[in-house]
Amino acid sequence: MALSDADVQKQIKHMMAFIEQEANEKAEEIDAKAEEEFNIEKGRLVQQQRLKIMEYYERKEKQVELLKKIQSSNMLNQARLRALKVREDHVRNVLDEARRRLGEVTRDRTKYSQILESLILQGLLQLLEVNVTLRVREVDQGLVQDILPLVQSRYKDRTNKDVTLRIDSESFLPPDTTGGIELQAQNARIKIGNTLEARLELIAQQLIPEIRGALFGRNPNRKFAD
Repeated sequence: MALSDADVQKQIKHMMAFIEQEANEKAEEIDAKAEEEFNIEKGRLVQQQRLKIMEYYERKEKQVELLKKIQSSNMLNQARLRALKVREDHVRNVLDEARRRLGEVTRDRTKYSQILESLILQGLLQLLEVNVTLRVREVDQGLVQDILPLVQSRYKDRTNKDVTLRIDSESFLPPDTTGGIELQAQNARIKIGNTLEARLELIAQQLIPEIRGALFGRNPNRKFAD
């Protein structure tokens, strides 16, 4: 049977309604899928940025911690250096006081004369030269001149050799020298300083560990004493 125009229109409307429904359902499905993908991507980006922020602040925290350690180490080292300087200054003050007291040795002429004998003889035994020039303080010139024969005799007893000694009357030891002697040989190419300051410095270098120990106690962190 042939369909009437009304039936055709009715079927067309029915088909259009079906197509529209299918299209709406498809659109809703696409929207839902797009929403889901959007939420997933948004969550991924948020998590990614969150991790980046956490890593950034972790690095900052580590940098701050490292900076604190460096500052703490620097402050500790500075404190140690200051303590060491104070200690060294104190040791140096002790040695300076010892130097000031050296002047008292020269006041006792008999004792000082014996010291000069020993200093000259010691230097001669180191040099083992035939001709030796002595540099002295100008104020000690007469005292040294008086003891030269005795020194020469003691030297010969020790070495079975003669030595000629002369005092340099043109170049004396500096006036601020506490005392002692300087020996020269071979036109001053060889010199031995046996001033009281030089002897004190030599003894001080040997005794500084003991001086530190006496002043501050033994350092438990040091394996060796010198």
